[in-house]
Amino acid sequence: MLLSVINTKLRDEYPSLEELCSSLGIDKAELCARLAAAGFEYMPEINQFR
Repeated sequence: MLLSVINTKLRDEYPSLEELCSSLGIDKAELCARLAAAGFEYMPEINQFR
């Protein structure tokens, strides 16, 4: 669920992970670590976690 919400926001509202985290007050390292634990990695070239 977290992956879906974050990727949707990245696609529709934010041009980068940095802007999403800054706007929503999310710790970028913690978000990346949580998604990495589930097997996903942020890909800046497509602005999505895969």
